[in-house]
Amino acid sequence: MGMMLLAGDIGGTKTTLGLFPLRGNPKKSRVEATFPCAKYPDLEAMVREFLAQNRASVGYACFGVAGPVVEGRARMTNLPWVIEEKALAASLLISSAHLVNDLEAIATSVPFLVRSDLATLNRGRSDPTGPVAIIAPGTGLGEAFITRDGPRYHVHPSEGGHADFAPTNEPQIELLNYLLKHSDHVSYEDVCSGIGIRNIHRFFEETSLPEPLSLHAKELEAEDPVPIIADGALNKNRRCNTCRTTLNTFASILGAEAGNLALKVLATGGVYLAGGIPRKTLPLLKNGTFMKSFTKKGRMSQLVSRMPVHVILNPRAALLGAARSGFECIRLNPKLSGELGA
Repeated sequence: MGMMLLAGDIGGTKTTLGLFPLRGNPKKSRVEATFPCAKYPDLEAMVREFLAQNRASVGYACFGVAGPVVEGRARMTNLPWVIEEKALAASLLISSAHLVNDLEAIATSVPFLVRSDLATLNRGRSDPTGPVAIIAPGTGLGEAFITRDGPRYHVHPSEGGHADFAPTNEPQIELLNYLLKHSDHVSYEDVCSGIGIRNIHRFFEETSLPEPLSLHAKELEAEDPVPIIADGALNKNRRCNTCRTTLNTFASILGAEAGNLALKVLATGGVYLAGGIPRKTLPLLKNGTFMKSFTKKGRMSQLVSRMPVHVILNPRAALLGAARSGFECIRLNPKLSGELGA
């Protein structure tokens, strides 16, 4: 099979692992598999199972992880895992392992996405030399941005999803006050992610007239109620007003924060929405609520209205970005490149 690069997209709920030939196309893996994170005590146990199922000679690994990476160490934000590069490499008996923030991995893939990988919410006018913003509501809320220096791209990770939530209308003010009764800090992640959708739904459920009991009982019992809430909002045959209001509020908050990020990095190169939630709620994101909030920026409204906005449809973007980061690390390290025969 030849020497392989092991790449991974490590999320708060699930992880996707892939094996990429060192002399192959970085967009084509030899094999991929997805695992539920809650079933494993740590990343090493998951990787060992994956490698046992797919015997391969692995010399190097690169993982995009949902949390900040500091000096080769990451503490997962929504998962009780601590991952260290040196310990990981030693445990897996490989030459080296590299960790990047998951949004850094997604951002790394953005310059290589093609038209079929995207759904456009705002065509705008892209500046090919301008910064690019990436915002990804998944289990949590990730943010990153890209700058360009001639032909080279520079990816900058961020923990902007943990910045203070700023409501933009009366219902959102009430939502903030409701959440402040349970926590002394409310971030955008608390209202603009899988966690956030659950929180928004609970708020409307407790403060509005209840929907049919059967739907709510099913949602409350589910380990991940987000798909059920999305179905209740989008399924015309069993429409749930609370679910619909929940997702419209989510879309409005996501639009506002995406616009905030676009202003802060001056994203004239475009704004990209990543993660599973934008893909699954695309019909709702296209109804105008998102873009109305995105462009509602006072004197800067005209500026942001010219910025292209896209939803990344390719669910493999983070994995492919981690693989590209891994190949780049090997290329920049002559010693490692020599050891692996790359």
